[in-house]
Amino acid sequence: MAESIRGLKRTCRCGEVTEAMIGREVTLMGWVAKCRNKGGIVFVDLRDRSGIMQVIFEGGSERAGALRSEFCIAVSGTVEKRGGAVNPNLKTGALELRAGSLRVLSESLTPPYPVQDGIDTREDIRLKYRYLDLRRPELQKKIMLRSRLVALVRTFMEEEGFLDIETPDLIGSTPEGARDYLVPSRVHPGCFYALPQSPQLFKQLLMCSGYDRYYQIARCFRDEDLRADRQPEFTQIDMELSFVEQEDVMDVNTRLLGFVLSRLPKVYEELGFDRPLAEAAEKAGRQILESGIEKMTWKKAMDLYGSDKPDLRFGMEIKDVSELVKDCGFSVFSSAVSSGGFVRGLTVKGQGGMPRKKIDKLTETAKTYGAKGLAYLALGADGSVKSSFARFLAEKEIKALILAMDAEPGDLLLFAADSFKVVCAALGALRLFLGRELKLYDERELRFVWITEFPLLEWSDEEGRFMAMHHPFTMPVLSDWEHIDEDPGSVRAEAYDIVLNGVELGGGSVRIHIDTVQEKMLEILGFSKERAEEQFGFLLTAFKYGVPPHAGLAYGLDRMAMLLTGSDSIRDVIAFPKVKDASDLMINAPSPVEQKQLEELSIALTAEEE
Repeated sequence: MAESIRGLKRTCRCGEVTEAMIGREVTLMGWVAKCRNKGGIVFVDLRDRSGIMQVIFEGGSERAGALRSEFCIAVSGTVEKRGGAVNPNLKTGALELRAGSLRVLSESLTPPYPVQDGIDTREDIRLKYRYLDLRRPELQKKIMLRSRLVALVRTFMEEEGFLDIETPDLIGSTPEGARDYLVPSRVHPGCFYALPQSPQLFKQLLMCSGYDRYYQIARCFRDEDLRADRQPEFTQIDMELSFVEQEDVMDVNTRLLGFVLSRLPKVYEELGFDRPLAEAAEKAGRQILESGIEKMTWKKAMDLYGSDKPDLRFGMEIKDVSELVKDCGFSVFSSAVSSGGFVRGLTVKGQGGMPRKKIDKLTETAKTYGAKGLAYLALGADGSVKSSFARFLAEKEIKALILAMDAEPGDLLLFAADSFKVVCAALGALRLFLGRELKLYDERELRFVWITEFPLLEWSDEEGRFMAMHHPFTMPVLSDWEHIDEDPGSVRAEAYDIVLNGVELGGGSVRIHIDTVQEKMLEILGFSKERAEEQFGFLLTAFKYGVPPHAGLAYGLDRMAMLLTGSDSIRDVIAFPKVKDASDLMINAPSPVEQKQLEELSIALTAEEE
């Protein structure tokens, strides 16, 4: 039978018991992780978020012998040195609690799966019982690290003079970009709020209002397809600054990252993470504080790595051989160049003997990114050549190609021929795939890079027009602005992303504060004056009352926590995540609602055709 906690006070958490407490009376409360009855002596592993403490019940205690996994209990007793083997994997592994009294605070059904680390239970089952899964130590320490990460960010931002200001969660819909989550209004029938995809417009308004350094740990919502590093609701570390240029924002964020990383090793140690994570953070933090973060233009990143979020933990840079093969006898190459495309390739060191089946698999991977195929040139250690296209080239052309690719005997050369966009996508994806498969980098390393000089606009085949690569309020590089009419695609943006290990960690830009530039930008994006006024009129009007130059940046907190805990998915660092179809398996959301609720919102449902 469960008992009240009345009259009991917890002395400390399980993992906080130290050798200095030997001989002292303490009271611990938590969950039974394991119970072992050794005939007259019952050993219980008591678990809470801080760790595990071994508790010993002597004298054939019937109550202790009746304990089962996940019972919630309170135990009072004396801290002693372990009489048996020491457990080096526990902070309290040299100690035990000799129980004097026991209260069962609540009993537990048999859990649907073991609440312990290292289980192979299907994720959908673990998410259905997420409240149990969150008791597992490996998840608990990740959730706790996320909390400590936020605390470090807040400490830095407050010291730098930023103000923590909340912005609304019920706003107007702005259909540009990802789909909005809409919220119907009861008091305005037929009208809808939208949940914010970001606090973008409001933080710019705060700059107009004179709050020159704003930040917020902001909840954001996007109705888009999910991936391992994406959720429909997510959290941003959001900021905006006035009277600054691009370098100012990059400088303060470089120092923020250095500050956080230099203090994380202590947090890792306290929470029980593996030492390599702490060492990687310590090294990266020291490098950032001493030397800053490398900067790379968008064009260079795309040319060398096929991606605007390059993973710099390994080399294998892309080589452009378009000029070399533009007049060769292999029509796939020559026709691609003559039609304005490119021929580019990767040199895979030491893989000249790769089986044809594996090369075919690489070809299929390239095709998923739009490439029509993949050409290869395998160099044997003895100087022999195996190729899908060599018969179309003269011997001197093959030698020139090998030289241009910095290849040696034993290497494998892979080529794609297509438009710039397709070649970058295919070879960039292949590079990452090969980097993982061939283990070309240390998975624990933290390698940051700033990507700058993004295009202001990108062409959308689907929409048949130019779209903003970031958003409609991004400042163009003013020296490029004169080309906006005749060559919109050549105009660069005052935009910048911070990338970690091939993942976009955050992005930002200088904002437009010149009304003529903003009007022209909206015109290029297809906004009529009426539509621009309807959607952004409040912002455009605010800008007529003395808007300061301003810029900002936002990090994905979930992604940051994922990378800094060595996790493969952001679901590991979100307490209650959604699955791929944006549903919550634990609470069965989304779900139908009562007809009365729909009527109050003036909503009628139409039946789908079978």
